[in-house]
Amino acid sequence: MITHNRFYAFVLLGFSLLFAAACKKGGGTVSKPGDKPEEVPEAVYDETGCLYTSYTGLVMAGYQGWFAAEGDGSNRGWYHYQGPNNTFKPGITNVDFWPDVSEYAKTYKSPFQYADGSDAYLYSPYDEASVDLHFKWMKEYGLDGVHMQRFVGEIKPSNASGKRHFNQVLANALKAAKKYERAISVMYDLSGSNGEDVAYLEQDWNELQETFNLFDNIEHPTYLRHNGKPLVTIWGVGFSDGRQYSIADVSRLVDRLKGPSNRVSIMLGVPYFWRELKNDAESNPALHELIRKADIIMPWGVGRYNNDTYNSTAATMVGDMLWCKQNGVDYVPLVFPGFTWGNMHNDPSKYNEIPRLKGDFLWRQVAGAKGAGAESLYVAMFDEIDEGTAIFKCSRENEVPLNGHLQFMGIEQGLETDHYLWLTGQAANWFHGESGYGAAKPDR
Repeated sequence: MITHNRFYAFVLLGFSLLFAAACKKGGGTVSKPGDKPEEVPEAVYDETGCLYTSYTGLVMAGYQGWFAAEGDGSNRGWYHYQGPNNTFKPGITNVDFWPDVSEYAKTYKSPFQYADGSDAYLYSPYDEASVDLHFKWMKEYGLDGVHMQRFVGEIKPSNASGKRHFNQVLANALKAAKKYERAISVMYDLSGSNGEDVAYLEQDWNELQETFNLFDNIEHPTYLRHNGKPLVTIWGVGFSDGRQYSIADVSRLVDRLKGPSNRVSIMLGVPYFWRELKNDAESNPALHELIRKADIIMPWGVGRYNNDTYNSTAATMVGDMLWCKQNGVDYVPLVFPGFTWGNMHNDPSKYNEIPRLKGDFLWRQVAGAKGAGAESLYVAMFDEIDEGTAIFKCSRENEVPLNGHLQFMGIEQGLETDHYLWLTGQAANWFHGESGYGAAKPDR
């Protein structure tokens, strides 16, 4: 399963030592009270040929990949484009932004039309060509790569079509990541899960490693490593919104994924106010104990502030980073372009709830993170058009289809459809060490 590394050499050594001990007269090992348990050597991977051996210095985005189109072969209909009761038509949809599909090799006619009566089309990440295009954009604009989201509620055994979909999207992405030399990693989202689902994550993770030969340096040279280990992310622990799993459930999972040999690095997606254990975070010190087991944390900033409140809210970042440094955990701040979810809630008052301001808001966060001493970024999100955080190419405000009594948001007038991709690429340049950047948003 894992080639071109020395991990199994340690495993074989450990088994040989145990076998020798078992061959003592009497057929078993003899332990005495007070004996220390035998230490298991730490997993060591040969990273020859790996292009991304640390998250440090990288600007990466989250990649949902959960959309489907009628006729794409996934048999999921207009999944995630559609609204309640699997309905997708003007006035009923979950998405606030409409992708710019002018460059896609394959698109699907939707039930929506433009003002001139022409049909509006959409893409599906189930198609290899669509994901290839996304990774091509990442390379063209300078984004280092993406964390492939994997929603536990959609990949468990009771949801065969969901697992098939996410496996296909991941296969498309792994191929494109290698082609365009973009960093890639797996990111599990626990939203909607229960304790059993959290435990199931381990099984799925093991299946992925075998199915995709995930850590093979030749087959997947861009799979992201950190602290000498392949990185896997678990998002959604410690939130105070009544989740059906506990911090203890995730702590047990982390112990099992790392194992005695510390075989993976783990990034945790945590509440924004994790350090102070308030607001969006559970008031439970066990969260801090769990974080100390992780390699990286990424606090969730979406919806926690807007352009006016950013400075006061994000002031917590300096203290957060100091805590992490003192506890040996790396810190990756999140930035996002804006937020809107009017169509999801059938509520026009929720349109542009956090305005993009032509990129001023995004850049303010980039500059704030840089000024606080951050070395890496997590961008939410590459393709999230449900809540309007997408940075990939989307239609402009005057080019979106009609939506019955509702409407679609769009890239602001006077900007190109790729504006937020371009601006994210500028952020990546800055974090890569290029000069000429500062608090002022760069001019194009």
